[in-house]
Amino acid sequence: MDEEDLKDKAIAYLKSHYGEDTVSMDVQDNSVDCGSGVLHVDCTVNIGGQESDWTKWFTFQDGSVASMDWRMR
Repeated sequence: MDEEDLKDKAIAYLKSHYGEDTVSMDVQDNSVDCGSGVLHVDCTVNIGGQESDWTKWFTFQDGSVASMDWRMR
């Protein structure tokens, strides 16, 4: 999996679990190896017409997002 694949999975996770549309996503750190690890991003999302800025950490297991931590920027 390359970084773009990881971003695509993170964006899909935000949409399916939280209804967030991703406006932008910049990778800060990528420790995902062989489908497992953490992808740390700064992103802007839109939900209900309101944009907000977040730092998010997506934990990947076996090539899928298993969980996410976040904090507002």
